[in-house]
Amino acid sequence: MKIVADDKIPYLRGQAERLGETVYLPGASIRPADVRDADALIVRTRTRCDRALLTGSRVRFIATATIGYDHLDTDYLAEAGIGWTNAPGCNAASVAQYVRNALLLLHAEGTVRLDGGCTVGIVGAGHVGQAVACALRPYGCRLLLCDPPRSEREGGAEFVPQETIEREADIITLHTPLTHHGPHATFHLADAEFFRRVARRPALVNAARGEVVCTEALRTALRLGQVRTAVIDTWENEPCIDRALLAAVRLGTPHIAGYSADGKANGTRMALAAVARHFGLPENFDGIRPPALPEGFLYFENGNPAAGSRNYLGSPLRLYDPERDSQALKSSPGDFELLRGNYPLRREYDG
Repeated sequence: MKIVADDKIPYLRGQAERLGETVYLPGASIRPADVRDADALIVRTRTRCDRALLTGSRVRFIATATIGYDHLDTDYLAEAGIGWTNAPGCNAASVAQYVRNALLLLHAEGTVRLDGGCTVGIVGAGHVGQAVACALRPYGCRLLLCDPPRSEREGGAEFVPQETIEREADIITLHTPLTHHGPHATFHLADAEFFRRVARRPALVNAARGEVVCTEALRTALRLGQVRTAVIDTWENEPCIDRALLAAVRLGTPHIAGYSADGKANGTRMALAAVARHFGLPENFDGIRPPALPEGFLYFENGNPAAGSRNYLGSPLRLYDPERDSQALKSSPGDFELLRGNYPLRREYDG
């Protein structure tokens, strides 16, 4: 079997070879000639998997080591009989860490409150939205969850309509997939009308997909004070992002909210296991683990020091400060892809 894989997927080398011959290429540069004799692809969001790439190839399965899968033309894949999978929930805890720590920075500066006097609206209550809710619950915030598809499927009082969040939220954080059609399409969900409707000058966080927020509308909302500040990790037209918006937001980062080493390892394990399962091969990749942090960080598991444990005793911002990533991007916006591709070690924790 032959696999073509994105060369920036971490922890993949030496593991994919257990399944077959593996060729590593830059994800954005994978071309039809590269995949013609491949049986499987392991990709990230930078590889558009559609008719143009796959016609005439022998590819039978595609695994994306990401939660999002809008880079996969699923209609074409079904037509061509090509199986596919994403990695749902792989980096949910990482995104939750990013959102929580970004809001801790805003709280320390006095821009928002992260306490019992604050209402947080979470739009999109899948794996990531639920993880964000869990990360914020210890601070006593009032949490409003909006997820129309889940609400229709499940009913119950867990969800509120978007109008409630627009009316009552002091912070709005977006965690939807990107969809263009249907009754709950999320493309430009946060558009000019959305920003005119928000009532409490909320802080806005987008760690979903860039196109969920209209760039021009957000720039205008910041200028008019319709939102008090913004934290943006995902952008329209990545990697060629709007530099005026980057300058206007409080924190602007290069699509790295889900880039903890833990989340990356999860996505790689899930992608490899899916390829193995599809082709009837052994799928045990539990040995993929991120490295421990350097000495100086204290871990505690069941009360005992244990390097590499997910429980950390100390300031959340000491373990991960999103200001670092924002300063790097604002200093060099043209290095968006370089900053993603050479992202430093970042670990999560549960405490």
